[in-house]
Amino acid sequence: MRIAAVGDVHLGTDSRGVLRPALRQLPERADVLLLAGDLTKHGTVEEAEVVADEFAGLGVPVVAVLGNHDHNSDAGAEITELLQAHGITVLEGTSATVSVDGQTLGIAGTKGFGGGFAGKCASVFGERIMRDFAGHTVDLADSLGRALGELDTDVTIALTHYSPTSDTLHGEPREIYPFLGSYLLGEPIDAYGADLAVHGHAHSGCERGTTPGGIRVRNVAQPVIRTAFAVYELQPRPQRAAARAESALTG
Repeated sequence: MRIAAVGDVHLGTDSRGVLRPALRQLPERADVLLLAGDLTKHGTVEEAEVVADEFAGLGVPVVAVLGNHDHNSDAGAEITELLQAHGITVLEGTSATVSVDGQTLGIAGTKGFGGGFAGKCASVFGERIMRDFAGHTVDLADSLGRALGELDTDVTIALTHYSPTSDTLHGEPREIYPFLGSYLLGEPIDAYGADLAVHGHAHSGCERGTTPGGIRVRNVAQPVIRTAFAVYELQPRPQRAAARAESALTG
């Protein structure tokens, strides 16, 4: 399977037509496009209309999560509704399954949130505002786990905006790591054995990393990949394919 992905395109009302020419080649290069959040500059519905015009009707399924910029104007629900009306699937603690040449690709997604990484992270303790901050990450990580757990597909991808690992944050100031991601997002990715995790948000980070459990992670923020989209090729895990074949024979 050929997975195209990009995040942090930050489209404004003056961005119409900026990406569309490069996206015309997408069906020849990929089977699906994943959008890793921060699709708009300021999170307005007007900007989301530009996003819809750029990414709708590309000839491949498009699956997205929103990012912090997309929530800046408190219009996340309206943006989600608009994008889905244009055929773009938006995930938040939910999953989607796409058929690719007789195989199934499962995508579990959430915006995610910050909090930091093992040994240097926020906890749900103290003032209400701190408990709310850390608790938001716990809630979204739990929802990602539920979404991953409901998938039974040949290939599984976790799609977030915030990072599930510090590996892909190298290049960012260490002081802001807690605002770029959380190890709690990595835990369900490892627990459910995703084949790939894709995120954005870290503009000065690096592209490649892994979770503590060894799952490949890719930071597809556009300032990192420096192209309209990156493409990753995935094959179903042999043991998963074998189990499916056995189930088909006995079933």
